[in-house]
Amino acid sequence: MIFTETALKDVFLIDLEPVRDERGMFARTWCQREFEAHGISARWVQSSVSVNRQKGTMRGLHSKTNAEVRLVRCTAGAIYDVIVDLRPASPTYCQYVGITLSADNHRAVYVPEYCAHGFLTLKQDSQVLYYMSEFYAPANERGFRWDDPVFKIVWPAPILIMSEKDRTWPPFHKGNALPL
Repeated sequence: MIFTETALKDVFLIDLEPVRDERGMFARTWCQREFEAHGISARWVQSSVSVNRQKGTMRGLHSKTNAEVRLVRCTAGAIYDVIVDLRPASPTYCQYVGITLSADNHRAVYVPEYCAHGFLTLKQDSQVLYYMSEFYAPANERGFRWDDPVFKIVWPAPILIMSEKDRTWPPFHKGNALPL
């Protein structure tokens, strides 16, 4: 695997190093030793999949009040994946990075604790696989608006479908960030 740190501190893009032959391709998608060698969490307790039928489906921006980290990979279709740094002590606080993840490029992104995450589907029938370091607990959920002026996210395509919950998240203000 090839680990590339993005413009956001501790957010890594993870590319595969495929071995190709007449059968197709084989590649490692996760290795505890390689993650630890890059100083990032390698403890996963839960995995989930998001199935999105329509192009233009928005999910997010989701955050947690606990120290959950996530590994996100698109296994079908394509998404524009966004991570927002909500760590007040971070040099990239309130900044975002957007990355295209797709079944074709096989990329994954590592989302550190106390960062918000969301994505917009770029193709029909897009599926997103998540690995999480914490068990799901509704009490730890929170989120912020996809169009919040503090973050200034530029989405690459129109947002056509969104849950009511995601549509009505409160705006972000620096006073509602987690103290770290």
